[in-house]
Amino acid sequence: MTYIENRSTSKERRFRNALQIQIVLFLLLIAFSIRADLPSKSSWPYVPPGIEYIHKRMGDQPWAIHIVKVDRSRREFRLVTSLAKNQVVGLATVQTQVDSVPAEWGKPVLAVNGDFFVIRPGPYQGDPAGLHIVEGELVSIPKGTSFWIDVNRHPHIGEVYCRVRITGPGDFDVNVGLNEQCGENEAVLYSPTLGSSTRTSACCEYVLAAVDADQWLPLQMGCCYRAQIKAIHYKGDTIIHSDTMVLSIGSALHSSLTELPVGTNVQVITTSSPSMEGVNTAIGGGPILIQNGKARSWEGNQPRHPRTVLGYNNKYFFFVVVDGRQEGLSIGMNYPELTSLMRELDCTDAMNMDGGGSSTLWLNGHIMNHPSDGRERSVANSLILLLSR
Repeated sequence: MTYIENRSTSKERRFRNALQIQIVLFLLLIAFSIRADLPSKSSWPYVPPGIEYIHKRMGDQPWAIHIVKVDRSRREFRLVTSLAKNQVVGLATVQTQVDSVPAEWGKPVLAVNGDFFVIRPGPYQGDPAGLHIVEGELVSIPKGTSFWIDVNRHPHIGEVYCRVRITGPGDFDVNVGLNEQCGENEAVLYSPTLGSSTRTSACCEYVLAAVDADQWLPLQMGCCYRAQIKAIHYKGDTIIHSDTMVLSIGSALHSSLTELPVGTNVQVITTSSPSMEGVNTAIGGGPILIQNGKARSWEGNQPRHPRTVLGYNNKYFFFVVVDGRQEGLSIGMNYPELTSLMRELDCTDAMNMDGGGSSTLWLNGHIMNHPSDGRERSVANSLILLLSR
């Protein structure tokens, strides 16, 4: 009897031991699985004081939302824009544009993709659709909504109307585009920031040199520049030197204008409404979602896409990226949903920016969202938050 009881007790002990081992192994397996799903500690970006990063997952749609909140009272932060390859034409990822920021500007801590742009391959691929001012230099004039920071560090979102004029002897007075494709009935002014040449064809082109070197390049808003025609080319694709600009006139328009000989003095005049004089940072986008506390109303069916949005109130900037076109992760947002999101963040003003595969949020060395292309898309320009060194 004793032998049987001892034998039975031994079986139970072995069973319990085996069960405990299985439980421990199961728990370890769960722990390792969970750990494998979490990013390593080294992969989380450092967030400096004054910045808050929020990642929201909402399962009903689903939505994956990335929000960076920046304290506007922090004087060590400032916003700048960048151009892909540091010129108007060409594309580069947000990461590449961040890497190209000059060290003397400050340390980049946050960046998002910027304006819509010429996406089709060709000589002007990368040309921003709207206003672009980088460190005070005017490189693109607007065709719609813009964001800018005035000389008093106050942000603005609204419609900006710019005008670049070339005036000369007699009745020569022409409104021109800036650093964009020139049509037969159009005139365009090209600055060195476009690239190495105008990339035009069959245009009459006047090479403009400074009359007063102290009031010349870089081109800025709210200024009047005196220039002299240094040379004339009739086949287009004129080389742009670092100290010249080129006025390109389409063939049809040129036939209706007075011919200006070499040596003629002209004026280049830049104006805008509202005034952008002294503005160092501006970028295009649209549409406006909220302006002066009033949210826009929307009609009809609105498609959902990945989105990039800039918003602010009197205390904070908000940089928002909503992932999309990824089943199970995020379907993107339409404009009414995006407007509601920015209202929930208490934004008094908010502007949509380029979205789709372009939507990218970079935070201190890390891409925080999941671009719908499965990788970063090359874009025309970026909006970058710098920390003073």
